[in-house]
Amino acid sequence: MQGTRVASRYAKAFIDLTIEQGVLEQAYADMKAIDEVCKSNSDFVSFLKSPIVKTDKKQTVLLELFKGKFNKVTDAYIHLITNKKREIYLAEIANEFINQYKTKKKILTAIVTTANGIDEVTRKQIIEIVKGQSTSEVIIQEKIDKNVIGGFIIRVGDKQVDATIARKINSLKRSFKENPFIKEF
Repeated sequence: MQGTRVASRYAKAFIDLTIEQGVLEQAYADMKAIDEVCKSNSDFVSFLKSPIVKTDKKQTVLLELFKGKFNKVTDAYIHLITNKKREIYLAEIANEFINQYKTKKKILTAIVTTANGIDEVTRKQIIEIVKGQSTSEVIIQEKIDKNVIGGFIIRVGDKQVDATIARKINSLKRSFKENPFIKEF
């Protein structure tokens, strides 16, 4: 809980700073890059959270790793975070920044889970359904799960639509187990 609170506050402060400096879009791209590195490399996150590695060594590694890839505001912000010994929250801060950016820009993320993926026509239909009456932009994030069997699951925020064959089969199994008919002898 403590980590998410710290990450939320640091991300909010960074969003406010980037808006003030006029580099919000570049900072968003930078935070997405950091988020991708953290998600794809658990050793990097372990390195950031390690109490054994000194802060100046972490700063050197971060500087070398992201040298020339980020704008100067993001570089200064990462330097500030490491000076404050908050680099252990860098992955959470990047993730929270992305979430707050999407909220500020009114971008909805729809996670679509299918057995085989979706084609472009289906993708457009899902975007229209999710968008509905709102003016929000919709981003589709695809997941493939062979347990779905057929159909799809759409999750937007805390709402979910489950139109999978697996759910229908499980529902049918439950209804057979709860058979209301009494056997006559």
